[in-house]
Amino acid sequence: MLAVLADRTYRHLFLAQIVALLGTGLATIALGLLAYDLSGERAGLVLGTIFTIKMVAYVGIAPIAGAFANRWPRRGMLVSLDLIRAAVALCLPFVSEVWQVYILIFVLQSASAAFTPTFQATIPDILPEEDRYTRALSLSRLAYDLENIISPMLAAILLAVVSYHVLFVGTVIGFVGSALLVVSVMLPSPQPSAPRGIYDRTTRGMRIYLATPRLRGLLSLNLAAAAAGAMVLVNTVVLVRSHLGLGDTQVAIALGAFGGGSMLAALLLPRLLDGRPDRPVMIGGAAVLVTALLGLSLMSMTYSLQWVPLLVGWLIIGIGYSVVLTPSGRLLKRSAHAEDRPAVYAAQFALSHACWLVTYPLSGWLITVAGPTTAFAVLALLAAAGMAGGVILWAQDDTGTIEHTHADLPVDHPHILLGRSHSHPIVIDDQHPHWPRA
Repeated sequence: MLAVLADRTYRHLFLAQIVALLGTGLATIALGLLAYDLSGERAGLVLGTIFTIKMVAYVGIAPIAGAFANRWPRRGMLVSLDLIRAAVALCLPFVSEVWQVYILIFVLQSASAAFTPTFQATIPDILPEEDRYTRALSLSRLAYDLENIISPMLAAILLAVVSYHVLFVGTVIGFVGSALLVVSVMLPSPQPSAPRGIYDRTTRGMRIYLATPRLRGLLSLNLAAAAAGAMVLVNTVVLVRSHLGLGDTQVAIALGAFGGGSMLAALLLPRLLDGRPDRPVMIGGAAVLVTALLGLSLMSMTYSLQWVPLLVGWLIIGIGYSVVLTPSGRLLKRSAHAEDRPAVYAAQFALSHACWLVTYPLSGWLITVAGPTTAFAVLALLAAAGMAGGVILWAQDDTGTIEHTHADLPVDHPHILLGRSHSHPIVIDDQHPHWPRA
């Protein structure tokens, strides 16, 4: 897996991702403490609003940014967005009102909503070989999981000697470091595309995404991952502190079990995907999520929740979560021309976070009004619906003949150019699904 780091450009971008993630992790912890300082017992409401603002920015801004990503030099765009994020983080220690936090967070997350899909769409241009790109996706998943472990540890060390405001300085350093690493390499130029109107550019990624059968299946599987992930990320502290009566250390251990499962899957996936198609692997991951949630619901109903089974459940959910999400970049790469890639990656970014916009509040509301048994069961049913959608929407023979329509795509889209009437099936090429196989 580490062989892909021999590529200097990818190595610098991967390091940029790591330092930016560490900075973001420190900011997340500092924001919780800042919210408590500004609002006391209402800090939970403030943080909930901050997370909602984050998701709204992701869903609303990413498609717009993706529409213009291929019109600007990628390196300049990524560096500018990193510097905007650094400037916002630098302002956060000086706020005195909650509304100021909301505005700054919207600006910061809007910059992230533009940065992340553009960054992700750049990697397949640097590593065009699918086996190397698969390993890059696994490394990216590992980076996210390691951040969930390292950032709290680093924050705990810093908070022992300095104020939480200093954590925002760490965030600034992370974003500036990311900008320096990006500017140190040459990035591929965006592929030129035909001139289009603002509406066409803004909605193109979404229309391509929703018109592609395997990506509709991916969106459904994203819902399964979001249902299970929200149960872990939102309710771990409630389950451990309130229902098990344990302490903060056990909260960290439980979240570490989830991250550990995700890391384990990310390490094993490259070899697994070398010999197997993505579809059965990802649907199998969703089945793991459904089984784990249902098992925890039955255990909670029959024997009451126990510490060790919760850890095992979180470990299994982490495995299934990574198996569903890690290969998604491969599907996006196969499902778009190079010039459309930023827009399609932005569509994935926005639509997947729309799933989280539903599951975050739902998971918190369920455990509050109905308890853990019901929360596990309802989210298991939601995950099962996502898995079923993946099975139905994503054809089993992804290289075969698939009935599908593309009436909402522009006339210059390859599907339309090759056959205006889609009452007939189109043969999807396994290397480039937008072109019928010769």
